[in-house]
Amino acid sequence: MDDQNKNLILATVLSLVVILGWFLIFPPEEQAPSPEIDEISTAPTESLGPGTANDSVPGSALEQAAPVAQEAPRIAVETPELTGSLSLRGGRIDDLSLVDYNETLDPESPLVRLLSPVGTDTPYYAVWGWAPVGGTATALPGPDTVWSLESGETLTPESPVTLSWDNGEGLIFRRTISVDDKFMFDVEQTVENTTDTAVTLAPYGFVARHGEPDTQGFFILHEGVVRMTDGTLEEIDYSDMPDLEPDARGAGRVDVSEVTGNGWTGFTDKYWMTTLIPEPGTPFRSVVRYSDRSEVYQTDAVLPALEVAPGATASSDTRLFAGAKEWEAIQGYQNEGGIEGFVDSIDWGWFFFLTKPIFMLLHFLNGLIGNMGWAIVALTLILKAIVFPLAYRSYVSMAKMKELQPEMEALKERAGDDRQEMQKGMMKLYKENKVNPASGCLPILLQIPIFFSLYKVIFVTIELRHAPWFGWIRDLSAPDPSSILNLFGLLPFAAPDPSSFLAIISLGVLPILLGVSMWLQQKLNPAPSDPTQKMVFAWMPWVFMFMLGNFASGLVLYWITNNVVTFVQQYAIMRSHGAKPDIFGNIKQGFKRKPKPAAAKAANTPGKPKK
Repeated sequence: MDDQNKNLILATVLSLVVILGWFLIFPPEEQAPSPEIDEISTAPTESLGPGTANDSVPGSALEQAAPVAQEAPRIAVETPELTGSLSLRGGRIDDLSLVDYNETLDPESPLVRLLSPVGTDTPYYAVWGWAPVGGTATALPGPDTVWSLESGETLTPESPVTLSWDNGEGLIFRRTISVDDKFMFDVEQTVENTTDTAVTLAPYGFVARHGEPDTQGFFILHEGVVRMTDGTLEEIDYSDMPDLEPDARGAGRVDVSEVTGNGWTGFTDKYWMTTLIPEPGTPFRSVVRYSDRSEVYQTDAVLPALEVAPGATASSDTRLFAGAKEWEAIQGYQNEGGIEGFVDSIDWGWFFFLTKPIFMLLHFLNGLIGNMGWAIVALTLILKAIVFPLAYRSYVSMAKMKELQPEMEALKERAGDDRQEMQKGMMKLYKENKVNPASGCLPILLQIPIFFSLYKVIFVTIELRHAPWFGWIRDLSAPDPSSILNLFGLLPFAAPDPSSFLAIISLGVLPILLGVSMWLQQKLNPAPSDPTQKMVFAWMPWVFMFMLGNFASGLVLYWITNNVVTFVQQYAIMRSHGAKPDIFGNIKQGFKRKPKPAAAKAANTPGKPKK
């Protein structure tokens, strides 16, 4: 292998080291404590065209964000996936926990709480209502309106509940709430006009979060607003919402998007999401809001205004997804429920064209095998089989170059310091023997996007959360919990906390196996003759071992499997071309001490002038 090819491989490897090092150089930011919620005045937003409300959503969280909860009767919510309650004050859904998800691996730990009422540390809820349009001036139900329970007792998939409120001025409002066996609520709002005058109202819904949410703070993960506008996905990080344009009428900061046909809007976290979804085909105004004073994050869906004639009834239907971003559930809502682009609420990243199919294959293998760890191993074998034809040509080319090594050495001796002559001779040698000197880089170049795609899959998909492999690996989305510092549990003290400095050197079993597998893979070939390259390649396995030590166990497992398969492939191909890798000889050579430079020969050393 000539120096130019070695430099190309070295540059590629070092580039990968730099990219991976980014994860350690830029750790998650610590979140600042949230300030107290203040009330801010009611303020209208700008008119956004005919058929929508001209005024702001009445009584929205930006306007009434009360810091203390007001007592009101509650209706229990019980489904196979959700438990909690909804409040008759505002008819809001504000108390939901996820039945199948605990905060930690301990099955006795609290359930993950998604929505919380005002008065808790992190209020997060969904509210619906009606906004006045034009000259309509009548009492309307707001977030603090106390509704009456008209029918139903407990909200379950089999039993919806209906709330009602009479404004005393001839308008009777009803809200029927139903839920399926997963995470989707259906909210039907109706208004009955018993007066002799037509009224025009615009139905709306909003999701509000008080205070800065507790996020991962990792740059490769989007957390914040996620919305679909007629096929276009838009993401706004929580950290970017304070930079939105100020509303001309003082209603905080806003970003408005008009949806003409299909869309949805809400908030997404790493694993959870709360999203408002108007009926497909319904135009609506999608508004993102933020209040500098009260630090309330909010997304609105304001639907077209409805004219309710005397004696008539008008209705509007909106869905609410509140739950875990499970692939099968979200895909089902997209394919069967007509929610366009709903699977894109999962943050697939830049390599989505690889990330999606990789996850789908991993999900299938997990269902087939029943263990996510072995599914990762099987996925690695399949990926290696897919790229094997290209890798085979690369390994064959590398084997041929090894066979040409004596001729290249002879060429270097003939060319001496004439590098141009040496390059011409090498190109001629490559052409005559049909060797591509750059082909050795292809396996590495292919590995980079696959690695990042799988990293994204393991990092963002909830199917990997708390997924066990075997033994001590109980969560493939978390680092290996074992530690060399306590001899992997043999010594009577715990491993260092992941946030401590000692965690860097607290290597588990999997990271150590990763370093060993990379080291053995290098021993298929003798060490490079160039001292700098020799030093870099010698240290690289152990640098990777420490760099990936705190990465997800699933990713380290993939890398180990990939190294083992690559080792077997290279060894078999080299043997098939007559080369006999001297693995043990190369290992012993690496442990030999570097000989001291020989003393300069007297003939080459200028002597002292004779007297």
